Amino acid sequence: MDNELVDISTSLKLQFGYGVGHILNDVCASLWFSYLLVFFHLVLEFGASQAGNLMLIGQVVDALATPFVGYHSDHTDNSVSRKFGRRKLWHLFGTACILASFPFIFSSCIGCSMTHKWAQMFYFASFIIIFQVGWAAVQISHLSLIPELADDDHTRAHLTAVRYGFTVFSNLFVYITTWLVLHITGDCDTQQVGPADAWKFRHIVYIVLTVGIVATIVFHLTVTERLSNRRPEQLIDYDNNEPVGIGTHCEFLRKPILYQIAGIYMSTRLAVNVSQVLIPLYLHRTLGLAARTLALVPLAIYLGSLAAAGVQRIAPRSCSRKLNYFVGCACALAGFVWIRLPSDDNYKTYFIYLVAVLIGFGGAVMLVTSLSLTADLVGPRTEASAFVYGLMSFTDKLACGVAIAIIQMYADGSGVTYYRDVLSWVCGGSAVFGLALTLLLSKFHDNAGAIEHSSIN
Repeated sequence: MDNELVDISTSLKLQFGYGVGHILNDVCASLWFSYLLVFFHLVLEFGASQAGNLMLIGQVVDALATPFVGYHSDHTDNSVSRKFGRRKLWHLFGTACILASFPFIFSSCIGCSMTHKWAQMFYFASFIIIFQVGWAAVQISHLSLIPELADDDHTRAHLTAVRYGFTVFSNLFVYITTWLVLHITGDCDTQQVGPADAWKFRHIVYIVLTVGIVATIVFHLTVTERLSNRRPEQLIDYDNNEPVGIGTHCEFLRKPILYQIAGIYMSTRLAVNVSQVLIPLYLHRTLGLAARTLALVPLAIYLGSLAAAGVQRIAPRSCSRKLNYFVGCACALAGFVWIRLPSDDNYKTYFIYLVAVLIGFGGAVMLVTSLSLTADLVGPRTEASAFVYGLMSFTDKLACGVAIAIIQMYADGSGVTYYRDVLSWVCGGSAVFGLALTLLLSKFHDNAGAIEHSSIN
């Protein structure tokens, strides 16, 4: 493949290769958000606030790393990455960091398992820092390839949906693997998760990392990055058909719509990620369900996400961003409101899975829409795409980390309905806030044609 843009809609090989490029990140993120608090609080027996602080450390590092990676990815000299591609070079660096650190996070403290929990936190925090730097590098380099590979808004939305579809498959794989390991190695239908399950999580990590490594190899073999050789005089004002100067990072920072879209993305991620983190604890503590539900209910969430990815894939061009986000928010809110209602045996046995599907479907539609809005914002100015995605991720990671740390700070000694109430109010409120910001988007068209009228409305 040469440096000319490939038609994404007809290149199935490129779609597949790009889609699998984030699988390693996805399987690690699935374990991180769904089971980190479960592993440290219920298996390693850390306090709820200690487990929350470890997640906060990871989220803060990730938040700080994303704009750093984004800026330097945009400014990586093509002469350095000529044969590989600047985005793929950062992707490879991040992959190495993940593989060197993540297995140690879901294992007992090597040589220090009997020391005080606060002392062990320094051990785990060091690996968490390395992991989050690597995760940020892979995420931003992969996202910033979207504007590099596609110029058309609808094609970018399609590529974003393909990416999210593989994210869903990755999460499904993690939850199925978790259920199989728990089912084969013990009575997960009646027993709850405890300290004796530490080795099970270690084996789950090894299995999913193996799949992630294979997917990363496929990505690097099938996707050839288009090298950006454009000079300032080659950028065109789409209104007047005249050359314009390169849109610098500072110019993006001066755009009010950047912060509005960042608020939408942050709110969406708060609703999706916080629910993913707290639902296993809600199942364990509020509903008192067995270990198998810690895999089956998240699995139902991602079945809903898979359905959403399919709907987004076939959605007509006439469907606006606002309409998509409204539909997703309505579905997610229905799930969060249902959680707040009284629960009986039928709810615990059957309806909890319907709630999970609603949350998964709604969250996926909201997330794909917010990512599409970000791609619209970047437009043809791909020289700053990684920086913009880095800023979006900065708001998301920092907000999620602080929110989870605060939630866990008050978890010790709270009632059994604590996680139920938090899921309803925090996640539901975040979804409503994201919807309000989306509906307030006005028709906007920047001088470089980054966002067309139809992109927002």
